[in-house]
Amino acid sequence: MPKKAKELGPLAVSRLTAPGRYAVGGIDGLYLRVTSPTDRYWILRVLIAGKRREIGLGSYSKTGGIGVAEARALALQKREDIKRGIDPVAQRKEAASQLRATEAVELTFEQVAKRYISAKEPEWRNSKHGAQWTYTLEKFAYPLIGTLQARHINRAHITEILEPIWATKTETASRLRGRLEAILDYARVKGLRDEGINPAAWRGNLDKLLSAPKKTKQVRNHPALPITDMGGFMETLREIEGVSARCLEFTILTAARSGEARYAEWSEIDLDKAIWAIPAAKMKARKEHRVPLSAPAVKLLQTIPRKKGVKLIFPSPRASGVLSDMSLLALMRRQGLEATPHGFRSTFRDWASEYTNYPRELAEVALAHVPGGASEMAYWRGDVLEKRRRLMTDWAEFCARVINPGDVIPLNRHA
Repeated sequence: MPKKAKELGPLAVSRLTAPGRYAVGGIDGLYLRVTSPTDRYWILRVLIAGKRREIGLGSYSKTGGIGVAEARALALQKREDIKRGIDPVAQRKEAASQLRATEAVELTFEQVAKRYISAKEPEWRNSKHGAQWTYTLEKFAYPLIGTLQARHINRAHITEILEPIWATKTETASRLRGRLEAILDYARVKGLRDEGINPAAWRGNLDKLLSAPKKTKQVRNHPALPITDMGGFMETLREIEGVSARCLEFTILTAARSGEARYAEWSEIDLDKAIWAIPAAKMKARKEHRVPLSAPAVKLLQTIPRKKGVKLIFPSPRASGVLSDMSLLALMRRQGLEATPHGFRSTFRDWASEYTNYPRELAEVALAHVPGGASEMAYWRGDVLEKRRRLMTDWAEFCARVINPGDVIPLNRHA
């Protein structure tokens, strides 16, 4: 029969400060493990199903913690549990597992949304897309449901978010609805919501409560500068100093989207061949787009100084990051214009159709619009780069011509 440990009192236990394991008696298998004078822990050594196990009972403390009497009471309770067939170690692991599961289920909508954005961001075209997600959620969703648990979000919450902006900001509201639906679908797949209809789903759900976006939305085309004003505006623009003016000038000469120009990098430019190759990842259609550069566009690029370590052609003057999309619009507003940078694409399209006899499909390819019919597809397959080069050269020449009242705009008859 194993020797029974001497029962130590509180004073004797308090003097155990040297590193080691000490039997304190009173309950079989109760020990005080000392790792340092300030780090002392209670453990209970037992046999469970023939295996030696150590069960932690907590830290030793003379006051406010687990003293000698409390440790013996805990050890006795554990031994009684073992006699009844309960494994304290397995029980503790199960409780910890349940706690972790509960914590996951209780994630707030904002926490889930941020996890979804982090998971999906790598597949988005650029950081601007992620910023749009974050902005709309922070402005419209988080104030109402950000702190609610994801599993508690219901249809009433979604309509409370969408209804105030559905008629006035229809496009934004429609995109926000899609984002809410995606986040809540993510939460369901993650086990953070019950199976069932997504409260932000449109078909068979919100379509019964809200008007169809296409019938609600007031279509607003990007205001364009009149064709006859192009020469005068370009003359004024070229007298304005600064990276925003040069970026806008390049945007006009290439008929590109302002975002494509703002994100343009030197590695995409081949000055010898006069080609700007925009990667598919930066294009709306997710297809590489080659832009033939006219002589004025090449000359413009040659005047721009390159900054060491900066890839962008038109970096922000403050942080060398991407130029703000508002910087180009602000420049136009200072000239008293209602037109937008994107509107110059409409001006280009009107010029090509009304004042030239270039095929409509050629202008569409120049604008990187998604191919339509078979004839337009043929232009895309061949890219017809040299035909587009003549088109862009004629456009640049037209933009350099100031048209006064009463002047007749000459028709370009290049084929």
